Amino acid sequence: MAGFLSGKVALVTGGGTGIGEAAALALAGAGAQVVITGRRVDRLDTVVAAIESKGGTALAIKSDVSVEADAFGAVEQAVSAFGRLDIVINSAGVNEAGGIQSLDLEGWRKVIHTNLWGTIYTCMAVVPHLKASGGGDIINISSTAGRRAAGLFASYATSKHGVNGFTESIRQELGNDNIRVSVVEPGATETDIASSVSDPQWAAMMQQHVSKDGAMKAADIAEAIIFIVSLPRRANVSQILIRPTIDTAPM
Repeated sequence: MAGFLSGKVALVTGGGTGIGEAAALALAGAGAQVVITGRRVDRLDTVVAAIESKGGTALAIKSDVSVEADAFGAVEQAVSAFGRLDIVINSAGVNEAGGIQSLDLEGWRKVIHTNLWGTIYTCMAVVPHLKASGGGDIINISSTAGRRAAGLFASYATSKHGVNGFTESIRQELGNDNIRVSVVEPGATETDIASSVSDPQWAAMMQQHVSKDGAMKAADIAEAIIFIVSLPRRANVSQILIRPTIDTAPM
């Protein structure tokens, strides 16, 4: 595909579904070669096929970002395949219901290891390659839950507050290396994140929240990502908060 990202290589974690899938399709549509990672090979293969059907280039890598070796290994495979990295989208994410009294430690670890540690692992792995390419972009997908606490989904809010703080910290650290770092904080967006919630009742409630009338589509968030990477290198959009136009009460 021809486009303003021709010659660039993008890595998208969680690229088989939701915002990650939409980001991969949008980046490929703008000309980038795209590497997508995730745990569900069938979903990854579907996205790769969609990109290739339109003349793009994509590679699927099975990887669980919550596992350090997987996260680092996926980055090395991407660079081995395409020789460089220019854009990294940390989109992999899960959720769980409950708080300090109702969610066990394994549930807390599941969410924080994926949403926060997975982002940290991937960023640490990609920075040397972005520097070798002369710079690049890291875009971390957070949430409005990264701005406000959510007692019913405490581990998720904790992880996303961490993503926000981490993103700003490395933005300050990496700017002099021509690496722009951004965080995108979506409100209610139609994805399948509810499938990661183990309690059926809370999963149903979460699914209703993200698919209610007026909820955003994953493609809306992908457009924000394209906007970020389209700006001149001198401009770093460090933070985008994007909510549905229709004002609805939070969960």
